[in-house]
Amino acid sequence: MPTVTFQGKPVELSGQEINLGDRAPQVRLVAQDLSEIEIASGKHVQIIVAVPSLDTPVCATEARKFNERAASLPNTEVIVVSMDLPFAMGRFCTTEGIKNLRVASDFRDKEFCHRYGTLIASGALAGLSARAIFVIDTAGVVVYKELVSDIASEPDYDAALDFAELVARNSCSN
Repeated sequence: MPTVTFQGKPVELSGQEINLGDRAPQVRLVAQDLSEIEIASGKHVQIIVAVPSLDTPVCATEARKFNERAASLPNTEVIVVSMDLPFAMGRFCTTEGIKNLRVASDFRDKEFCHRYGTLIASGALAGLSARAIFVIDTAGVVVYKELVSDIASEPDYDAALDFAELVARNSCSN
């Protein structure tokens, strides 16, 4: 499994490593209203944004930035996944005016983190998710992946969103 850092200190990850071209594992997560959200559903291009907790400055900034840009993407669903409780996610979305993306909690059994290889196995954040972005096309294939090298750093928004937009536009024209 890959290793990332948290504020410069090595952190081990556990779970199954997902790579480009892999079939995205289908998992069900809990939405802020306690309904289910399905990852790799095949209905839309999905941008999956894994974060440790929306209750941190970097994660909150990341959610806001994806929310701003998500509205303009055709046939695309942005889902922010964390271990936060659904109620806390709901408060965050209400407070921050988040309307263009969905939030999903992996708190029940950490299935997403296990199946996508983002579960932090050591260090101060053990049990949470590392920061990562996956783009899954409508065929259910992982076509973009960024595992952010330091959990306290922001991802490459432009690379992920530009790639997702290209995939979404191609899927609309087919």
